[in-house]
Amino acid sequence: MPPAKKRPRSYDPARTRAAVLAQFGHVRDAVRTLTPAQSAAPTRLGDWTVGEVAAHLTMAVDAVGRGLASPEPPKAGLTLLEWPSATAGRADAIADDTRRLAAAHAGPGGLDALYDGAAQRLTDALAAAPDHRLVATRTGALSLADLLVTRTVELVVHTDDLNAAVPGLDVPYDRQALAACTRLLADALAAKAPGGSTEVRVPPFAVVQCVEGPRHTRGTPPNVVETDPLTWIRLATGRLSWREALDDAKVSASGERADLGGLLPLLG
Repeated sequence: MPPAKKRPRSYDPARTRAAVLAQFGHVRDAVRTLTPAQSAAPTRLGDWTVGEVAAHLTMAVDAVGRGLASPEPPKAGLTLLEWPSATAGRADAIADDTRRLAAAHAGPGGLDALYDGAAQRLTDALAAAPDHRLVATRTGALSLADLLVTRTVELVVHTDDLNAAVPGLDVPYDRQALAACTRLLADALAAKAPGGSTEVRVPPFAVVQCVEGPRHTRGTPPNVVETDPLTWIRLATGRLSWREALDDAKVSASGERADLGGLLPLLG
């Protein structure tokens, strides 16, 4: 008999809304402190500058308002767990749009104005929109509740990019945003490699079973991977390789099916 199909994880819509607003607020406060030299500094994202990453985050939250301002799609175009892998096909277009937006707001106070406008548009868009409302996005229609979970990934991942690029910037992570991001990426791994032979632990936010093979039912699993949330997010998004994480003891992996290198990254 095949194993029972797992029910998708549920997210509290109110907490997700609060998390998106809180994390965007943290980034907004940090962006205000950037000097022109810091804004022009390189990041680990190829040729993207700090200013371009910052501008991109306003695009990420503006996707909510743009979608809600458009007619509601007749049906969903993808599931929440399909979203991470669906982003790859739009990477070039997103990069071009980001560069244009950053260039248009490169002058003094440009990023501040961009963030102020995005924050107000996001607040206004969420004021009366129901969580079940379908929203069109670049990758396919999602419910508003699910779209906001994806925004926690955008915000947390790029917060980490900004912190890595600007020493001392230290943008804080909203706990709920970090939790939602970690859980979605962990669940995306389980969806990509279904099975029950390997347990992936990302305390305190997520535990998933994945990878085909003998299913573990009790006691200590024979194949275990464990790491912290930010390391997991870097692995899942290609900011850190599996080998680097092992060599630096940022991840522990035991068992013959505990090598996740061939399954990562998850985010397109």
